Amino acid sequence: MSELLPVADALARILAHAGPQPTVIEVPLLDGLGRVLAESVVSHIDVPGLDNSAMDGYALRLGDASQALPVTQRIPAGIVGSPLTRGTAARIFTGAAIPPGADAVVMQEDCSEIAGVVTISGDVSAGQNIRPRGQDLAAGETMLNKGRVLRPQDLGLLASVGCAKVKVFRPLRVAALSTGDELVEPGNGQLAEGEIYNSNRYTLAGLLRNLNMEMIDCGIVADNPEATYRALHDAASSADCVITTGGVSVGEEDHVKNQVEQLGHLRLWKLAIKPGKPLAFGSIGETPFIGLPGNPTSVFVTFCLIARPFLLKLQGAEEAEPPRLEARAAFSVEKPGIRQDYLRVTLENTEQGLQALIFANQSSGVLSSVSHSNALAVVPPGTTVVKGDKVEILLLDSLAR
Repeated sequence: MSELLPVADALARILAHAGPQPTVIEVPLLDGLGRVLAESVVSHIDVPGLDNSAMDGYALRLGDASQALPVTQRIPAGIVGSPLTRGTAARIFTGAAIPPGADAVVMQEDCSEIAGVVTISGDVSAGQNIRPRGQDLAAGETMLNKGRVLRPQDLGLLASVGCAKVKVFRPLRVAALSTGDELVEPGNGQLAEGEIYNSNRYTLAGLLRNLNMEMIDCGIVADNPEATYRALHDAASSADCVITTGGVSVGEEDHVKNQVEQLGHLRLWKLAIKPGKPLAFGSIGETPFIGLPGNPTSVFVTFCLIARPFLLKLQGAEEAEPPRLEARAAFSVEKPGIRQDYLRVTLENTEQGLQALIFANQSSGVLSSVSHSNALAVVPPGTTVVKGDKVEILLLDSLAR
C-alpha cells in the first residue's frame, strides 16, 4: 500500500465501492434543483400539444399565398381558431394553435394588411414558421433518465409536461472533520503563535453545498489517537460518508490513518498526484471514508478529482466526466515529475486560441492559487512542458459543482 497509485487507477478502485444509493423521497418541483432523479421520467403528453405558430403573422393555405386575402379571424395564444376557409387568412400570434386548413405562417414583416385584407411578399413554403405537435416531446418519450442531476432547464422541462413533484434520492449526509491542534475557527479571537485559521472547513462546506449534499460539521479534532478514534466512530454512525482533512500523512501526529484501520479498513493510501499525495480511502465499519490531505490547495484538488465523483456515484448520479479542453501553455515545466501534476492556471483567449497562464506560487499550502485561477493544467508523470505546447485543461467551475 506504500506505492504511489496512479490517479485513474485509484479513482476506478474508489468508485467500485460506491453504493447502494440513498432512499427515495418526493419533493416539490421547485425544490428539485441539484437533486438526483431516482427514476426516469416519461412524458404523458405531446409538447407542444398542437401545431402552433413560431411567429406573429398570418396563417394561410400555401395555394392562396399569391393573392390578396381577407382576414377572417384573429387567433392569440391560448385560443383555438376556426377551420380556415379557402381564400382567407387568419391573424395569428406566437404560440397560438394553427387553425385547421392552414399550412404556413408568414411573419408580419412580410405582410401588409389594409382594410382587413392582407397581401404577402416573398416566397412561402409548406410548414413555414409552424412548430409541429410533439416537436419538443412526444407522449411516451423518456425525457430525463434516472441518475440525472437536475438543472434549472430540467425543472422547466418537467413543468412543461405538468410535473409538480419529482422523485429524487435523499441528499447524502457527509460528516466532515478537521484534524490539527494548530487549527482555530475564524471568529474565535486572535491567532497565537503557530496557529492557523481552519480554512478547510469552509472549502469543504462550499463544495458539498454545491453538490446539494448535507454536511454534518464535526468540528476540529485534537491530534491524539483517542480523540481521533471517538470522532471517527461518532461521525460514521450518523453519516453516509466521512471526510477528514489532515492526519493521513506519515508524521507522529497524524492519527487518522491508524484509527481508521482500527475501526474498519483502509483500501488505498498515497496517490501519484500533485498536490495531494497523502490521500486515504477506506471504510469505518460500513461507512465509506475519504481522508484528504491537510494542505488547503490539496484539499480542493483532491476533493474535486477523487471525492466528488465518488460522492456523486454514491448519491446515485450518472454523472459524465467533466469536459477536458486544450490550451497552449504560457509556462514551462523543465523537470519531469513522478506524480500527475495539476497546475493552477488562468485561461485567456488570444488570437491563437486559449492560453494557460500559470499562477506564480504552486505550493499546496497556497489556497490563493485556486481562488485566483479558473482551471487546472494536467501534466502527466514523466512529462515536460515547453511554452506553446498544448496541455490538457480541466475547468474549475466544472469540477466544483
